[in-house]
Amino acid sequence: MSVGKKMLWGGLGWVLGGPIGAILGYTLAGMSGQAGGAAYGSAYQSRAYPQTQPGDFIVSLLVLFGAVMKADKQLLKSELDYVKQFLTKQFSASQVRDFMTLFKDIIKQDYPLRDVCRQIVRSMDHPSRLELIHVLFGLSKADGHVHADEVKVIHTIARYLNINENDFNSIEAMFFRNTLSDYTILEVDPSTTDTEVKKAYRKMATKYHPDKVAHLGEDLKNLAEEKFKAVNDAYQNIKKERGMK
Repeated sequence: MSVGKKMLWGGLGWVLGGPIGAILGYTLAGMSGQAGGAAYGSAYQSRAYPQTQPGDFIVSLLVLFGAVMKADKQLLKSELDYVKQFLTKQFSASQVRDFMTLFKDIIKQDYPLRDVCRQIVRSMDHPSRLELIHVLFGLSKADGHVHADEVKVIHTIARYLNINENDFNSIEAMFFRNTLSDYTILEVDPSTTDTEVKKAYRKMATKYHPDKVAHLGEDLKNLAEEKFKAVNDAYQNIKKERGMK
């Protein structure tokens, strides 16, 4: 077994059980060259939240990537390139090849999105689920044109992942700018007081702090800094607009 495949198997835990495990079982067994893939996964089905590992996060993300990409009934090269580039930032070339092999099988399949998300909720902490939504929006914007059906699917995923409407809108505003984006990112109304803006900034800075997803690995923690920076930028923009100190 190659180093990449060892990493893929070794980094997985709870995803090899439940509906995600059913989706992945055949592909992973073929990639590993082992008939014991299902048994490997079954030992981890009861693994307790929030023990999410980098491999768990990535495979869950690949399943959700597939749902978003198929939302507009077409698979674009720009979207596949986004997935590959995303993986390249996190893993070695051999690992990326293995994940892309897995992903190309995933997008050929249909899967119960609600059940997949329920499994993720049971086994992944809230900051990691917020990160999933953040990366899905990155995918939707990969070709420069955001299809309404893709956003609809991301919204559905967010609801299934127990992400509330304010958090969903906050992350969406980081990708799709308008005159109210800075306020939406901080989850406040433009009529709110300066004191409330400062309070909201502290709350959001805590919620999106990269340390919240440190358990996903250093590279994914670095990715989370994008959300943290967006919160800081939104706050600075509002301060400048209002003349706040």
